Amino acid sequence: MALSLCGVITDNQGRELACHGTPAFPAACYHDDLARAPVPWHWHTELEAFVVAQGTALAAAGGERFALRRGEGFFVNSEVLHAVLDGQEPGCRLRSIVFHPRLVGGSLDSVFWTRYLHPLMGEDGPQYVRLCGPEAWCGQAVQAVEAACAACTEEPPGYEFQVRTALSELILLLARHRIPRASPKPAGALRAEERVKRMLEYIHSRYDAELTTAAIARSAMVSESECLRCFRAVIGMPPGQYVTQYRVRKAAELLDASALSVSEVGARCGFQDASYFAKTFRAQKGCSPSQYRGRER
Repeated sequence: MALSLCGVITDNQGRELACHGTPAFPAACYHDDLARAPVPWHWHTELEAFVVAQGTALAAAGGERFALRRGEGFFVNSEVLHAVLDGQEPGCRLRSIVFHPRLVGGSLDSVFWTRYLHPLMGEDGPQYVRLCGPEAWCGQAVQAVEAACAACTEEPPGYEFQVRTALSELILLLARHRIPRASPKPAGALRAEERVKRMLEYIHSRYDAELTTAAIARSAMVSESECLRCFRAVIGMPPGQYVTQYRVRKAAELLDASALSVSEVGARCGFQDASYFAKTFRAQKGCSPSQYRGRER
């Protein structure tokens, strides 16, 4: 079955490690419950599209954040760093599909690749596209995403054709209606993203130890002020806040998957003070570590 609960697993640099679908059919549909866990900062070579099924979502990509309501969608291009958080209305749920461009484009010399996918994914292509607004094509794009997800979920005979047809319609709409960049992405923005990726690698490999802004900045060979600027421009928060959120995320994974005591989980995730761990965890998850473990199990 191509449908599963979302669980983003990344390498130390934030690149997603999961294989979406199979080599023969490189597409997979996911249900994301953002009240349980947000979609963390990551990127992948595949294309991704999602639709908000319940509540509101706060999508982040390209240094911007914006709210999406129920029935609105979002397309993320290849290799773009992005995340999705629970919005103002609690209990957000998403339906998303991640697919390799070759599913629609075929070989690199095909007309589908050269005329539609290559321009969309090239230097002049958008990092992301919001599928909302009064334009008719936005609604059609959302319907295409919904159709692809429904086929993946129900798997009727020949569903692979239905998924490919729906995704082809999505790519055609994006290729026809996208607004090309007037100029290449500024060099400063590209540098900031690459520096953040290096700093994320450092954080993800050492989150269980003491982390200072100075040490994080040194990992990308920049000053502390430049480290703060890059994080705010790309992630939208200072590095210290990101470190705390990442530690809580890893602690939640350990609580769900291990029999370690709560204090040991906190220590393994960089919280040396048990009371501070409990306070920080509750602030982000809305319950104590023990309550979270009991609820998830």
